[in-house]
Amino acid sequence: MITLAVPELDVAYFSELAKHVMAAADRRGCTVLIHATGSRRDRELSALNGFDAQFTDGVILSALTLRQRDLDHHEKHLPVVLLGERHTPGSLDHVGIDNIAAAREATAHLLARGRRRIAVVGGSLRGRQGTDRLRTIGYAEALKAAGLPFDGDLVAPVDAFHRLDGARAAAQLVERPERPDALLCLNDHLALGAVRALHDRGPRVPDDIDVVGFDDIEASRYSIPTITTVAPDKEGIARAAVDLLLDRIERPDMGTGSAEHVAGHRLIVRESSGG
Repeated sequence: MITLAVPELDVAYFSELAKHVMAAADRRGCTVLIHATGSRRDRELSALNGFDAQFTDGVILSALTLRQRDLDHHEKHLPVVLLGERHTPGSLDHVGIDNIAAAREATAHLLARGRRRIAVVGGSLRGRQGTDRLRTIGYAEALKAAGLPFDGDLVAPVDAFHRLDGARAAAQLVERPERPDALLCLNDHLALGAVRALHDRGPRVPDDIDVVGFDDIEASRYSIPTITTVAPDKEGIARAAVDLLLDRIERPDMGTGSAEHVAGHRLIVRESSGG
């Protein structure tokens, strides 16, 4: 019995990832408990330190609020594999994608289409280097490679990564005197909300503004227009996480070194950026 602890199941990326984790675990003869932490530090710490020790043999944890010191000094009640982003190596096995490279490739695609005022919906200029910060770094690297300046006013942080937040951010951006000509949205929920807000306010996607998302959730393939997106290898992420965790469970003598698995990703060009 293993536990998958994710921030929330309302974000489709996590529910789709959970499906792949359950499939990978089933192939290995395991059952999966699903736990939503609500992005609360106390719940993430509880999961990290074996909150379900009486029910589970290990935890796959997607942590948004924990710091490096939390990860390095956890109580090690259970084997743990981390999902998502971790800035520095630590004591726990980790599975994720190269978010800097992924955002750089998505931005380069928009630049190749002639876009020059690209806003980052969900981006971050400061704070810890979570997914939002790393993707903003990749965006900035692509601008630099193209000889364009980085404009912090085009980075639009959001409260959460939901459709409503994407719609609000897009609405504010297009009301500016000099509006952006592309939106790099840091997940597909933000992109879907942005497309709706643009439709309500007149700019056409992709004729006037390109929109790109992240995660390749199912809804992005059926929206009007369909959403260009960075597709992480969710099945590969799930398989690697389950395999690493079961190795720790079945071979407790593996030692204290940590494993780092970088899963693949690809840019899928759809209608929202001319595909």
